[in-house]
Amino acid sequence: MPLILTHGWPGSFLEMLKVLPLLTDPAAHGHDAADSFDVIVPSLPGFGYSERPEELGMNFFRIAEIWVELMSALGYQRFAAQGGDLGAGVSTALGLRHHERVIGVHLNYIPGSYRPYLSSGAIPTASEERFLTSAARWFDENGAYAHLQGTRPNTPAYALNDSPAGLAAWVVEKFRDWSDCDGDVFRSFTRNELLANITLYWATRTISSSFQLYLEVRKAPLCFSASDFVHVPCGIVCFPKEILFPPREWVERGYNVRHWAAMAKGGHFAALEQPEALAADIRAFYRPLSWSKRSRDTWQGSGMPGRRALSRNPYRAVFPNRTVWHSPLRGRRQTVVNRTAQAQNPAESVPRKAADSLPASSQCGIELHQ
Repeated sequence: MPLILTHGWPGSFLEMLKVLPLLTDPAAHGHDAADSFDVIVPSLPGFGYSERPEELGMNFFRIAEIWVELMSALGYQRFAAQGGDLGAGVSTALGLRHHERVIGVHLNYIPGSYRPYLSSGAIPTASEERFLTSAARWFDENGAYAHLQGTRPNTPAYALNDSPAGLAAWVVEKFRDWSDCDGDVFRSFTRNELLANITLYWATRTISSSFQLYLEVRKAPLCFSASDFVHVPCGIVCFPKEILFPPREWVERGYNVRHWAAMAKGGHFAALEQPEALAADIRAFYRPLSWSKRSRDTWQGSGMPGRRALSRNPYRAVFPNRTVWHSPLRGRRQTVVNRTAQAQNPAESVPRKAADSLPASSQCGIELHQ
């Protein structure tokens, strides 16, 4: 099953490195090989190696359109989506606006801008009221960063783009406060993990462009109308140290919740903090969906452009044990060895048809793991 994972802020595609082998090759980690996925990890526009948006309007809905274009270019007619933080917003937009292409949506965070439709006279339940009160308190006490990034993004960006120490402080504070670390950030992350993520923002000078998505979300929040509902099957997993998480009834007002799970530990950066738990929940949610005949027939479509037909196992790797990186910003294709997968033949080139077919207009660096 093709699965597109979308990261958030202040993270990056690097968050997904631990969870990738658990999803692409579960048999190597003691799980059922039938639960494997073709995993695509794009960088959000303006993040990392993706192009910076040149026009206004690069919000959740526009990014969802780009993801659909990307998956079409890769040969997938239907696909699964997963995300947390801003990635949860993009995944929600995929399920909301592109339900005919999406098999299901799995979220480990409910977008902060999400507001379900409440009919005239509808009254939130007691638990919903408690959540709304706590959310308002949290944003008052902790949300200054989001307000600044969403209203005056360039002001902090100039300072952070000029100071690696300032950038590190701005980013690491979030990893400490939002993770299940009891105030010691190194209980949840290694120094290399933190520094790699900071370096990605620093080397690509994308802290400013990453802030722009906050501005766009303020202009186009996920405030549902009477006709808005995510009808595709939705799986929700809640980690105990997540910054905010609404009660199930609040989520069910806007999502077709088929699966709800609560984890024993972990926080906002689930793929990096608790990769085994997150991967297990993704597999559990998509397992009953993956063997639907309609899903099998439609997600394979014509397959990967340039790939040979794989009649026995639709999950078998197209590019075994490799990462394919496409960066429109640099106008070139690269094959990068995926060290976690122990590539058999790193020198083998990527099939040109597959790489050429990636949409230049997608404005996204991608990693493709199969």
